[in-house]
Amino acid sequence: MIKDKAYYMDIDYDIMVSPLSDEDGGGYFAYYKDIKGVMGDGESEQEAIQDVKKAFEAFVEVSLANQDSIPEPINIFKSKRINISMQQNKIIALDNLAKKLHTDRSKILSELTDRLLNGDIMLQKQMGQV
Repeated sequence: MIKDKAYYMDIDYDIMVSPLSDEDGGGYFAYYKDIKGVMGDGESEQEAIQDVKKAFEAFVEVSLANQDSIPEPINIFKSKRINISMQQNKIIALDNLAKKLHTDRSKILSELTDRLLNGDIMLQKQMGQV
């Protein structure tokens, strides 16, 4: 996938908007939650959002021209590959179980993790005993 200007402009970044006090000139202030330094303002919330989007577009253009990295929003529900160590016999047994259940080891480990984090299963104090 080519990460060009269109790619970054299509990402659904969170834009935060807050009113400005009269001492600060009134109106509204907007910024991108995941992009430091990209800000905008306006008399209305909509104007502030339009202003910060223009600032973001300029930020993307300059960043791409300079080959700088552009942060993307963190999606905590997106899958991420991890590397774990496990005894070979346990991997074989886990893969055999996954085959019987018509799934894969990642889904089994993910389900067990959900159950552990939800308190549905508990670990004994001794390592390896469930």
